[in-house]
Amino acid sequence: MKGVILAAGKGTRLYPVTRAIPKALLPLGGRLTLEYAFDQMRESGITEVCIVVGEAGPQIMEPLGDGSQFGLKLSSVTQTQPQGLAHAVGFAQGFVGDDDFMLYLGDAVYGESLAPYVQQFKESGAANLNLVKQVEDPRRFGVANITDGRIVRLVEKPAVPESNWAMAGMYIFGPQLWSVLPELQPSGRGEYEITDAIQMLVDRGELVVPGLYSGEWFDTGTRESFLATSRHLTGGKALIQDGASLEGEAKGAVVIGHGAQVECASIEDSVILPGAQVKVSGAICGSIIGGEVAAEEITDAVLWSDWTA
Repeated sequence: MKGVILAAGKGTRLYPVTRAIPKALLPLGGRLTLEYAFDQMRESGITEVCIVVGEAGPQIMEPLGDGSQFGLKLSSVTQTQPQGLAHAVGFAQGFVGDDDFMLYLGDAVYGESLAPYVQQFKESGAANLNLVKQVEDPRRFGVANITDGRIVRLVEKPAVPESNWAMAGMYIFGPQLWSVLPELQPSGRGEYEITDAIQMLVDRGELVVPGLYSGEWFDTGTRESFLATSRHLTGGKALIQDGASLEGEAKGAVVIGHGAQVECASIEDSVILPGAQVKVSGAICGSIIGGEVAAEEITDAVLWSDWTA
């Protein structure tokens, strides 16, 4: 089995920070976001991984190298335009060939190993396994309807969900996927949806199964979810990395990245990115900050120097 990680998104919900650092490389809990995907791949017995990148591809791949530092063999392909997940995965067909593969959204972080779902897929003989998790409000997700251990219907971001099983950002496919992609049509959003591709597999009579996941799952794509992930990874404690300094009181989950210098009255539930120079006379709370920033206080913000979103 091979691995495909989607990291072509621009991370617009974390602008302006992601104008300077691609979302896939943002540090979480002192490690690159992509490293958590790499961990899951290795634990699942996957060593060959292709990263689908966008316009920031060279910036992403340069620090990753050939992947040997992560115990993997890494390569990359470029999605020419952002036209949806199914469009992105199509660029990896040459890498995957006729093998099975795990498809992983590059901004996802899981609290439990995904290896059991790889084993479930292998034992099931299915064309596709979707990781799904019960959520309170499934309208923000692709939603799976499950009958007798099979997924029988998928709907992307439904206004009126038929179940609360949300698609949780990891998929395992056999080569059957490649037969449906050429016939896939853009959705109402103008994108080629992975949910539509999987529904085509269902409609053709292929076996599509759910991997029922109950652990922690974060998508890290917004300020709120990024900071929630940081709290989870740090255990709610302060992490001040090598070469960093903090003059001020740290409260709860705070990460001060490598080489960052921070002066403030107090800082709480925030991430200061590596190399940042931050001077705040009051408090910092609920924020992600990089570059050179000076202010009286900072609350619920995403900042990089004087850049605007």
